[in-house]
Order: sequence, then C-alpha cells, then structure tokens
Amino acid sequence: MSAAPRTARGNRTRAKLLEAAEAVFASVGYHDASIVKITEAAGVGLGTFYLYFDGKQTIFDEVVEDLNRRVRHAMTDAARNAPNRMEAERAGFRAFFRFTAQHPALYRIIRQAEFVSPGALRLHYTRIVNGYIEGLKAAQSSGEVRDMEPTVAAWALMGIGELIGMRWVLWDEEGAPPVEGARPEVPEAVFEEMMQFIERGLAPDSATTTTPPRKGRCHDPDSQPGNPPHDESGGARRNTPHCHLGPG
Repeated sequence: MSAAPRTARGNRTRAKLLEAAEAVFASVGYHDASIVKITEAAGVGLGTFYLYFDGKQTIFDEVVEDLNRRVRHAMTDAARNAPNRMEAERAGFRAFFRFTAQHPALYRIIRQAEFVSPGALRLHYTRIVNGYIEGLKAAQSSGEVRDMEPTVAAWALMGIGELIGMRWVLWDEEGAPPVEGARPEVPEAVFEEMMQFIERGLAPDSATTTTPPRKGRCHDPDSQPGNPPHDESGGARRNTPHCHLGPG
C-alpha cells in the first residue's frame, strides 16, 4: 500500500517520485529499475521513498493508475463540449493521440504491466472502457449511433486507437535512430482514414444507407511484403503512409 501525504510538501515529494518512476520504468523497464534509480531521479533520499510507497511493485501500480487517470481526463475534457457523438469520438481520439505523443511512457509501461502487474493492466483498460460504454449507450438512446452491443463496440474502438497510436506515434521510422522524448502525432491523413472507418461503423442504419462514405485510400510502405527498409538513395524509408482522402 502507499501512504497519502499529509502536507502540500508531501504531495509534491510523492508527485516527484511518481514522475521519476514513470521515466525510469519507461527507459530501463521494470526489472532493471530500482528504488535507488527512482530516488536519484527524483532527487530525494532512499528513506523518503518508504514514507510513501512499500516497494517497487507498489509504485509501479501507482504509475499505471496515474497515467490512466491523466489520459482519461485528457480525453474526457476534449470531448465534453462536442455537439454530437461523432464529434466526441474525433475529439477524444485526438486527445488520446496527443497525450501518447507527449507521454510515450504510457505505451511502454502498460505493455510491461501485462507481465509485471496483470491486475493493474486490467484496471487500466476497464476504466477507459466503462466510460466509453456509458457514452455509447447515451448516443444510442438519442439515435446518434446504430443499435449494437456497447461493450463490444467500446473494446473494439479502444483497440483501434491503441494500435493506430502504437504504429504512428510510438514506432520510430524503420532504419532511423530512436527518438527520445515527445513523439510525433498521428498524421492527419491516417487520422481521417481511421475516423471514416469509425463513423461508418457507428452511424445509424439510415445514415449508412442514404449517405455514401467518402473514399479514402492509405498505402503503408511498412506493411508491404518484401518492401526494403531503405529508398533508392540509401536513406531510411519513412513509415508515413501515402493517403488519398476526399469525395468521389
């Protein structure tokens, strides 16, 4: 268990430890991380750590929970004033991709949680999905989305965002050196192609039969069999897809 600080200074110290732990777990992984590395990164003494956390597992779970709270807050805030469900989807996905670009540790730490703390992993995804389900139910009641099982739809939509973000935010360009710090956001053409797919899947039945979808095509060089990692000049091939989006 972790102890709640009783003073403002204690809150600041605890926040520094969480921030340092996030950086350490993201950079070296759970198994190579140590409490000493975390306290050194936070600039506090080793004994101070145990005023707030029982050990490495405890602070890891707290980091997962903290990241989860922050990303949910970012998505909720972005979608709060959207005029309808489709615009809320757009705003929420943009906020998610922006957050992951600014905090790539989210992906790295959640991936570790699968093996280090399965309970924390399950809690992370379940909290996001539960909010999603309620939003889809409300949109169904108002006729903004088709009749579907909201739990299945919520997990499917979260999976789309997770993998699109991993591919175009987290991964470096093939052959290029790793980039530290903030990541690039999802390319606009990719985002629009993803949203067209989602909007067609969520649209009420009447909308799907009367409104033809915009045509869009994305070609991802990395997904083509036998495609070399370098272009003709010998430079690293960019992993940004070539997309055509537009009417007709």
